Amino acid sequence: MIEAITGESWADWIAREIVAKAGLAETIPDAPLPEDASFARGHSSRTLLGRRVVVPGDQPTHTFAPATGFVSTAGDLAKFFAQLSPEAETSILTTASRREMSRPQWRDPHSTLALNYGLGTISGALDGWEWFGHSGGFLGYITRTLVVPKQHLAISVLTNSSDGFAHPWLDGVVLILKAFAEAGAPRADLADWTGRWWSPWGAVDLVPMGGKVLVAMPGFVDPVGKMSELEITGTDTARIAQASAFGSYGEPARLVRDDAGKVSAVRFGAATLVPEDVLTAEMLARYGARH
Repeated sequence: MIEAITGESWADWIAREIVAKAGLAETIPDAPLPEDASFARGHSSRTLLGRRVVVPGDQPTHTFAPATGFVSTAGDLAKFFAQLSPEAETSILTTASRREMSRPQWRDPHSTLALNYGLGTISGALDGWEWFGHSGGFLGYITRTLVVPKQHLAISVLTNSSDGFAHPWLDGVVLILKAFAEAGAPRADLADWTGRWWSPWGAVDLVPMGGKVLVAMPGFVDPVGKMSELEITGTDTARIAQASAFGSYGEPARLVRDDAGKVSAVRFGAATLVPEDVLTAEMLARYGARH
């Protein structure tokens, strides 16, 4: 349609009227790429062959280019989608057009998630934050970008594997930002209650926000939802003030310092969590020679 109306090639028109005017310096409409361009090759999942194979991903997509030909970066995608928000101060589209693009017009009744479609966008809500955006998929790649208009946020997650976790990772990012938006910036006296700490069961992150410290689980889809919270009772002491039945509710927590005064471990009830290198050495010493 664009070629029929303008008399130009689709790639030339898009590059001038959309890519350039939106200020996307790291985006081209289709492969091949310039010789000096950085490029992440795609990868298959491990499911079929038991290993990943490289999917070059650098071939022109021809008539599919409007749907899957663009080569870009997370930064440019966030910049482009931010300009589609009805709240954006500048955009190549009118405010009325952006409202029509982003508002729910059709519900997807067969989706496992509550999703709606606008004009070229997908929309929904996550824990009360309404968003619009779109996913992307090309053999070897899974991506997702969304905008939370009321919070003036645009976020993009790109993965270069067919089983990439772009969708749950982006949800996790939004939920982390929402937790900080609700709790506020951490108090200055909580500066030492931070960092990633390990046990043989995995890692936890101490995340101060507002007047509390969250015990976040970085391996979870929602790293901050329904997690333990610490109520600080002293410089190095705390109480587990919120926790599940497995979370040592009500028990003490404390920071352990070395001779130089640096935090070297964290105690939760009867458990001690240490830095990654300390646990790695212990696990290899105990179990490394066994198969």
